Amino acid sequence: MIPVDSAMDLDPLPDERPRLPDDPALRGGVAILGAGTIAHTAHLPAYERHGIGVTGVWSQAPETTSDTLERFPSVGRVYPSAEDLLADPEVRVVDIATPTAGRMAWIERAVDAGKHVLAQKPLTTDPADLAALPGLLDRARERGVRVAVNQNGRWAPAWRLATLLLRQGAIGDVVGVTHLHDKPLPPLVGTPFDDLDHMLVTDYLMHWIDITRTWLDPAAVVSVHATDSRVPGQPAESRNPWSATIGLGCDTGATATLRIVGNARATHPSCPFWIHGTEGTLRGSVLVGSDRLVLDRDGEVRELPLRGQWFVDGFAGTMGELLCAVAEDREPENSAAHAAGSVRIMLAARDSADRGGAVIGTRGDLP
Repeated sequence: MIPVDSAMDLDPLPDERPRLPDDPALRGGVAILGAGTIAHTAHLPAYERHGIGVTGVWSQAPETTSDTLERFPSVGRVYPSAEDLLADPEVRVVDIATPTAGRMAWIERAVDAGKHVLAQKPLTTDPADLAALPGLLDRARERGVRVAVNQNGRWAPAWRLATLLLRQGAIGDVVGVTHLHDKPLPPLVGTPFDDLDHMLVTDYLMHWIDITRTWLDPAAVVSVHATDSRVPGQPAESRNPWSATIGLGCDTGATATLRIVGNARATHPSCPFWIHGTEGTLRGSVLVGSDRLVLDRDGEVRELPLRGQWFVDGFAGTMGELLCAVAEDREPENSAAHAAGSVRIMLAARDSADRGGAVIGTRGDLP
């Protein structure tokens, strides 16, 4: 960690933008397996914007790819089957954007085909999958392939710059992290999200769990508690709670709180966050046009410039990190092994919500 005496000692600021291999030949060979709505609204626009070469796409529902080549002329082809995609020697990386159920099986098939993998988040919601993950990653290493997870929130500009500044010691050791959702929820009623158990805890807040755990590092999360509840004004046909709170405790004494009050009404919606440290504070926000980051240290308050947006640049960030890791023969920051730690925290939060907020986890039980 670089010693920092003031907010100005951080010049030049680290670059929060997605990073790609210098060699254009190493930026391609990507194929999307499960090219549904999120692939067409985020993955493909991000790859097109950042010059990531897409060899082709496949979807289990052919209607979702009927106009892909027209909308994204840089895409090479629409594969008639997943088998054709996995067998294509031009495919280096399989971007698995299928629903969570069954995703681990697709990862196994891609690894067995000798392809690098970027899997949608969350990696899984099944503890049995986590138990089997080390064996799968051993197979991946034997085949010389990397497995990463599309935790694209890590590359939301404000969150990414905060991460890089924390690594430089900008605010000393992290004391606490706080997130608040001061914005409306996305449409939920009648969507597949209504069928997910404790949806806010297990899916929607996964990005917030993951980035918080990243910021707390190297402290280990050793206790988790969570509650979720229905709120006034929530329609009867909405099956999942619209409010959730997750609390994390670390072996260093650092803590974190993630809070969705419900379907918040705000004139200027935002998702503010605070990272308090022993030497200063980072304050910021993400999404709905609220992106910002401020460093408060030693009497200096500095507004930091940001470039890009979570949607869609964050999706280029995750894929770019995997492509760079492959080119540099190293593990990606968003490796499946690292992302599994965030999944364990999420599963503990789900168990806690099931038990009315009981504290889950003891020293050594969580990453």
